[in-house]
Amino acid sequence: MLLLLAVSVLINYMDRGNLGIAAPQLTKELGLRDSQMGFLLAAFFWTYALFQIVAGWLVDRYDVARVYALGFLVWSVATLAMGMVTGFAALVAFRLLLGIGESVAYPAYSKILSKGFKEEERGLANGIIDAATKFGPAVGVLLGGWMIGVYGWRWFFILTGGLSLAWLVPWLYYSPRDTTAGQQKQEGPGWLELVASRSAWATFIGLFCFNYNWYLLLTWLPSFLIRERHFSMGMMSIYNAFPLCVTAVCTITAGWISDRMIAKGAEVVPLRRNFMIAGLLLTAIMLPFATVPSHVLSMTFLVLAFCGLGLYTSNCWALSQNLAGAGASGKWTGLQNAVGNLGGVVAPVVTGYLVERTGTFLAAFLTSSGVLLAGVLIYIFMLQVPPKSRTLR
Repeated sequence: MLLLLAVSVLINYMDRGNLGIAAPQLTKELGLRDSQMGFLLAAFFWTYALFQIVAGWLVDRYDVARVYALGFLVWSVATLAMGMVTGFAALVAFRLLLGIGESVAYPAYSKILSKGFKEEERGLANGIIDAATKFGPAVGVLLGGWMIGVYGWRWFFILTGGLSLAWLVPWLYYSPRDTTAGQQKQEGPGWLELVASRSAWATFIGLFCFNYNWYLLLTWLPSFLIRERHFSMGMMSIYNAFPLCVTAVCTITAGWISDRMIAKGAEVVPLRRNFMIAGLLLTAIMLPFATVPSHVLSMTFLVLAFCGLGLYTSNCWALSQNLAGAGASGKWTGLQNAVGNLGGVVAPVVTGYLVERTGTFLAAFLTSSGVLLAGVLIYIFMLQVPPKSRTLR
């Protein structure tokens, strides 16, 4: 199950990151401005964030494996269809559909991991899932850099969307049926309790701050490397993929280390929160220095910024699963992702505007660092949960 989930996450992030990889060529072909591309990149997150709440209810109420399969089908078809469009409006429509399909992903992952893994196992399990979110864009950018250069951006969407449908075959065969679906709807905190919880809002807003930076990098990094670093499409693919792979190693390592510390008696909530704060601080400090003139120093600072992402993410979801419990993990994750992914709505648009106005990425990176530092303050002053307790505060 974990292997299939990891593969699906890899596909998930390949599909949502395809547009950013294709942006340099697609923008020229369709005659789009930077602000229009920012709007297009953000469109995914409108429906992705909005439908998180619906998805969280669905995975807590019905068979999570079937709900996830339906969402996977929708987003794969949307990816494939984007390779066939000829105008801006159609691209926006399929980006919206992609967001609807992918909205089931994280509530489903959280539900499955909270039910199937012990507390001292979830850091590594979440780390493996998160590593796939980094390997996915890395594979996508390597594959896309080659395929777009040889065959054009349209075939990149058609093949990645079409081939990903093959994943549904082993998932429908091997995923266990949930015979208790619908019987657990009263377990755990309800919607009103979650909305009234200070600690829940700390995880919601903290994820927004992280996601602002993450989706800035996921959507605009290819353009930064080509336009500001003056890399070819092939070199962009390599220098985009390498930091993502480093982050994947960091997130697995951070998840494993935190699990071992918890198994030895460390308090769960403070430990995972400290990993998350350290990750946000590292990324906030390093990211602006990626704009220095030296290619070597620029890529060094960029890799260090990506390392901070790895420290954060494996512990972020493990913390939420601890606070929510198995009965409410779908709802909690749905709300958290709904608020958190508003960062994906805002970041691509703000970045496009700042780059268009200033001609460089420095202002955009400094803005992102400021948002990350706000996230640090949120976790320090809002997340006041007693150790080893799932009681809402």
